[in-house]
Amino acid sequence: MGELSTLFAPECVAVVGASDEPGTVGHAITKNLRDDFEGTVVPVNPNRENVLGLECYDSVREASEADITVDVAVVVVPPTIALDVIEEAAQTGVENVVVITAGFSEAGSEGSGRERELVALAEKYDLNLVGPNSLGIMSTTVGLNATFGPRSASPGNISFMSQSGAFITAVLDWAADRHLGFKDVVSLGNKAVLDESDFIRQWGDDEGTDVILGYLEDIGDGRSFIDTAQTVTRETPMVVVKSGRTEAGASAAASHTGAIAGSDTAYRAGLEQAGVLRVETVQDLFDFASILAGQPLPETEGVAIVSNAGGPGVMATDAVGDSSLELATFSDETLARLEDRLPSEANLYNPVDIIGDATIDRFEDTIDIVLDDENVGMAVVLSCPTAVLSYEELAEVIASLHEKHGTPVATALMGGSSTETAAHTLSESGIPTYFDPERAVRSLDALARYARRRDHEYETPAQFDIDRERIDEILTAAVESGQTRLGVESMDLLEACEIPTPTGEVVNSPRRATAVAREIDGDVVMKIVSPDISHKSDIGGVEIGVATEEVADTYEDLVVRARNYQPDAKVLGVQIQEMVDVDAGTESIVGVTRDPQFGPLVMFGLGGIFVEVMEDTAFRVAPVAESAVREMVDEITSSPLLYGARGRERADVDALVEVIQRISQLVTEFPVITELDINPVVVLPDGVAAIDLRLTLDPDAVTTEVDS
Repeated sequence: MGELSTLFAPECVAVVGASDEPGTVGHAITKNLRDDFEGTVVPVNPNRENVLGLECYDSVREASEADITVDVAVVVVPPTIALDVIEEAAQTGVENVVVITAGFSEAGSEGSGRERELVALAEKYDLNLVGPNSLGIMSTTVGLNATFGPRSASPGNISFMSQSGAFITAVLDWAADRHLGFKDVVSLGNKAVLDESDFIRQWGDDEGTDVILGYLEDIGDGRSFIDTAQTVTRETPMVVVKSGRTEAGASAAASHTGAIAGSDTAYRAGLEQAGVLRVETVQDLFDFASILAGQPLPETEGVAIVSNAGGPGVMATDAVGDSSLELATFSDETLARLEDRLPSEANLYNPVDIIGDATIDRFEDTIDIVLDDENVGMAVVLSCPTAVLSYEELAEVIASLHEKHGTPVATALMGGSSTETAAHTLSESGIPTYFDPERAVRSLDALARYARRRDHEYETPAQFDIDRERIDEILTAAVESGQTRLGVESMDLLEACEIPTPTGEVVNSPRRATAVAREIDGDVVMKIVSPDISHKSDIGGVEIGVATEEVADTYEDLVVRARNYQPDAKVLGVQIQEMVDVDAGTESIVGVTRDPQFGPLVMFGLGGIFVEVMEDTAFRVAPVAESAVREMVDEITSSPLLYGARGRERADVDALVEVIQRISQLVTEFPVITELDINPVVVLPDGVAAIDLRLTLDPDAVTTEVDS
């Protein structure tokens, strides 16, 4: 694929399948282009001489032979001939193709085969191809509306991509009434060639795009998305609505981690790591876009609230409490200045209530004073309509003071038609206004969250000296023997990763069990070893605190219990393991499940009810760097237990962090591992101990080659 600049700034666009017939897609696209596009529109249809007053050509080749250089070909012909049309266009030198035509991968096996041919064509000719099954594209800088939507976008500095064409048409209609403008708009369609990462990359380099918005139903290549967005969001904020948050299917996962990680968990983790702000509603999508496109980033996170009504001020205060922000504490100088300017009935402290008879001068004085306070990083100005106040004048004052101080401001001018002119004035200064005070605070919170993400340092994950050869031997042997699930018999994997484990061995006779137990100081733990029995404790397959003289009999008992529970279960033996003083540490779980889009997803949580009932867990997409792992550990609600809460001895968090990093490296380098649980990992005051292990293998996966 080449650069996408000519896709959004073409000089000549051909509509292949142009039509004079109203109500057809070819007619709508040709008309939209004819009405607004600054460049040349070339209708292509062998059955017409003219379309909408424009000279029509039989083919793109004929147009090329007439010395017309087509920058973008918009394809509207039936799917049965679309491939031939696209290849002909490519042969004439067309680099950009927008395939409106449906009937590809969304249309069953025949369509999927057609889409594979389409991808092969794009690769052969190095095409920038949008779609298929796309509404089209827009770029307001050149008046480009190559869609069959009913209206064009208003000019602005927001670029927007969507997997739903219908969503685009609804959004453009909605945004026009709210003075929201766009730079580029793309209907992604089936994303056969160009996907979300390609457009993020393009808009990140585009000086005309201040904010990137997206409506996404899926992300094809999660790792590419994270890597691209991490770079782009350092300069350009990105807000996404991700639909499809169901956890259906999660219960089918074999591991504990897989059961907890629903279908949306990877997206939450991936978008967070990518620096993307995720929202759940269209309202938030554009509320956040408005403030991110128009306001500077805050220097501090203290919020000042100025209101002429107590109720809205309280609402805004509650919203601050629900956000990641805090109410600013005014300096003594600020309080003195406010006391000098405001009536005695006013509340000087944050939130500042300048009472209902406030004039425009009182608003101006108060806003100017609080914005001058170094503890104020953002401000919310709230107002209810009164007979002594003009919203139009208030908007002009707010815009002027915003320019003077350079402090982010959001407003809530509560009312109906009386707010329209004021809202337009504020919009021209990049200041969003809302009816609801909570929306104003939420938008400022988004601004602050983006500032934090922009300043976040992304580390390169550490590469530990693990025994790759030994790991490969263990996994290859399992796959070659037909095993897809492994348990404690594969504890050597952890040792090869230099993850501490208790002394022990898997044995297959009572005599050997006794011999191994004699080599261990003190009583031992004994566990049945069977890939067919996942929850060994539930069937009495685990005995703790077994004395050496009881080991042989316990061995026999464990095997009998396993046979009685599942006669056809494959029993590999019994694990004899050194006892770890669990009470001296904190039980945790480290797990991995492999997501189809994002790859290995690492989970951390504390053991027991914290993970099983409360689902107090944190997830990150691997590979995970040390700082991200520390964020995971601190993110869970129960993390204080690791740091000495309620009189407990502080756990060795550093050792735990290293274990999680090593597991992240293991599953990244060995994609044959699809699920993994170490449960528990006991975090002791000095070190850790990985007690138990379960993993699931995909025999069709290929191990990544990594230099040792």
